[in-house]
This record gives sequence, structure tokens and C-alpha cells, in this order.
Amino acid sequence: MNFLRASSTAISALAAVAFVHTASAQAGASDDVVRIGLLTDMASLYSDFSGKGSVEAVRMAIEDFGGQVLGKPIELVSADHQNKPDIAATKAREWLDAGKVDAILGGVSSGTALAISEVGRQKSRIVMITAAYTSRLTNEACAPYTIHYQVDTNALTNTPRALVRQGADSWFFLTADYVFGQTMQADATAAIQAGGGKVLGSVKHPLNSPDFSSYLLQAQASNARFIGLANAGGDTIASIKAARDFGLMRSGKQNLVAMALFLSDIHALGLPVAQGIYTTASFYWDRDDKSRAWSERFFKRTGKMPSEVHAADYSGAMAYLKAIAAAGTDDPKAVRAKLRELPIDDIFASGGRIRDDGRLVKDVYLVQVKTPAESKRSWDYLNVRATIPGSEAFPPIEKGQCALVKKS
Repeated sequence: MNFLRASSTAISALAAVAFVHTASAQAGASDDVVRIGLLTDMASLYSDFSGKGSVEAVRMAIEDFGGQVLGKPIELVSADHQNKPDIAATKAREWLDAGKVDAILGGVSSGTALAISEVGRQKSRIVMITAAYTSRLTNEACAPYTIHYQVDTNALTNTPRALVRQGADSWFFLTADYVFGQTMQADATAAIQAGGGKVLGSVKHPLNSPDFSSYLLQAQASNARFIGLANAGGDTIASIKAARDFGLMRSGKQNLVAMALFLSDIHALGLPVAQGIYTTASFYWDRDDKSRAWSERFFKRTGKMPSEVHAADYSGAMAYLKAIAAAGTDDPKAVRAKLRELPIDDIFASGGRIRDDGRLVKDVYLVQVKTPAESKRSWDYLNVRATIPGSEAFPPIEKGQCALVKKS
């Protein structure tokens, strides 16, 4: 009996030592550094509103945070995923397995975002999607460690929803033939039909299409009053230019609606071409004093005003670092809990919160491109027509398809 009692005491002591060792190992920053990886489009059709500007935005966040967290340095690594899911997944896996990267930001196209998110699921690491828009990220493809920090295709449907209420009763879609375009068209169609409007047809085009003539002829022949562009970046710019060249809106019978239109797109097009187009924005640099001050700093470093992706990159990096500081560790599970607990109130999100499905809920803005006469300076391109509260901009969590959410 004495031997058994002594053995039991020894085992308890060893267990206590093991517990203390494990707890101390989890506290603080692993590898004595917090390393953030940014995967984005550096040279193709989405690089203007992401790319090097995204790298600079995350650098600004690291600098503004003080360059260290929990007394350890913060490092940034970046790479070009070339808008290819296989390259994105390979790089993400390489970073998480051998590169000692603690969290990944970016994912500028929906296919790459879904690929990165899946790697994050497999490796139990934080992934913050700051650029892609597909609503699948918080529905059937939701993952425990993925935060969808950018708005999604559900939020972008606030543009057609608002226009249908104003009488926009017939629609035709030019749709990029990949995940974002397909999801965008499906979500927008549901919103239009719910409001009493009709979708008369659609046509799909390949990513980075060289010619939109045949697609626009089909849109013109449909006689739809509104032509929805379910594409982004270079494809949106090219389709708007082609529509103007075709005189599509000259008669006043047809109008363009860009489901995703970035500030850099308007800058490339010029106000004479882009004027009057409606879209939904998650951020506009000239919205308030806070956004203007940060954007002017960004402009001095990059020579251009930030897109909503750049603002999300900055905000997402800051939110991640604040969560580490609050958790006292960079352990993904603890950081994930803090990300859901802490409010987000900065240049990108006012009173934002992250739900259990990973969705950042924030206000969005219905905007319209200014006429040349309305613009007072370079980059003064948008009129904010309405602020849409986050509670209205995104569907309730109970209506989603995320398996991580407990159903009542």
C-alpha cells in the first residue's frame, strides 16, 4: 500500500510538471517570432487593387502595432499565387509546414481563397481572406480557422436589391466563368427575383478575357434595362470600356451595374467613362476623417489611394495582432477565440464583429461614380448614396450552411 501510494504521488507530480511545461510552451510567441504570410495577385488582372499595395498595407499595420507583439518581432512574407488555386495551396502548405508562418492573409480570387482556406483547415492555422468575395467561404466551405474578412457576394447584392426597389425590373449578366462570377450571379439573381425583378439571361466569359464584343451583343439583344457585371478587376475595366465603345448606354435604355468595382478600376477608366455606375463598397478612402488620414499615409508610400482590399489587409493584420496580444499567445485556437470576442473598430470596420461562421459583419456602402463636374480632385470618385448596416448587409447566421454553426 505504501508503494502504491508513493507511485501515485510520483505520477501526479510528473503530470503536474508536464501540464506546466505544456502551458508555458503555449504561452508567448512560437519560434520567438510572429510571422504573417500574404498570398495575393502580384502581376495579373487583380494586382492593381491588391498586389504590392497589399504588401504595403500589411507593413503599415506591423509598423503601427510597434513591430513586435508579446515582446517578439513581427515578420511579413509575401508571394504571388498567380490566381491559380494549385499554386496558392502549394505555397500555403509550404509556408505552414516549413516556413513557420503563423497566419495567412489575402486570397484575391475565390478559387485561391478556397484553396488557402482548405490548407488552413488541414493545418489548424488562421487564414484571413481579405480580398475574395465568394459566399461559400462562410457557407458550405466554411473552415474552423478561416475568417472571411472582406465582404462577400451576398453583401454585393445590396446594389441590385436597392436598384430593384427603384424600378430596375429587368437584368442580364456578364459573368466571369469561375467561382466568384458564378456565385455572384446566383446571389444577385436571388436578390433581384425576391424584389420582383427578372433576369432575362446571362453569358459567361473566361477569366482575363481579351474581347467582350460578342458578350455585349448578347446583352444588348436581351433588351434588359440593367446589365450586371459579375466580374472584377481587368475584366470589369475591359467590359465597361467595350460597353461605352458599343454605345450601349447612349440611348438611355440600358445601364451598367458593376457588382465589384474598385477605386483603381475607376482611376484606370476615368470619370467620363465610369460616371454614373453603381456598386457596393466595403471601404472608401474619403468617407470620414479616420479613413482620410490613413489613406493619405498610404498614398505617400504608394502613389495611389487604397482600395477596399488594401484597407482590409491593414485591418485584418491589426485584428490578428491584437488578438495575439489579448490571448497572450499565438496559439491558433486561442487567437481564433479572441478574434471572435474582440470588436473591430478602425478604418475598415466600425463596430465590426466576427461570427461563429467566420464572417466579419460590418457596414457596407451603396456608392455611385461621380461625374467629372462633381469631382474636386484626383481620386475623388465616389458619392456614398447609402450606408447599409452589417445586420442588413449579410444574411443571418442561422440562414447559412456552415456546419460549424450549431442549429437551434
